[in-house]
Amino acid sequence: MSEITERVNRHRQQLRKAGLRPIQIWVPDTRRPEFQEECRRQSRMLRENPQEQKILDWLEAAADREGWD
Repeated sequence: MSEITERVNRHRQQLRKAGLRPIQIWVPDTRRPEFQEECRRQSRMLRENPQEQKILDWLEAAADREGWD
């Protein structure tokens, strides 16, 4: 076993001892042209939606930007 593999295994064991477990998740591939087009499609659908504007207004009012300058 290589040194790197041993180090990774030790690290994973420490995480398990701390009560954590590994998981694997699959997410959309943002590099695909289809992903970009779907983002555009969904954005266009929401552009004139009054409910969406209410949500955006609420997020703007609730945002805590202190210290983010």
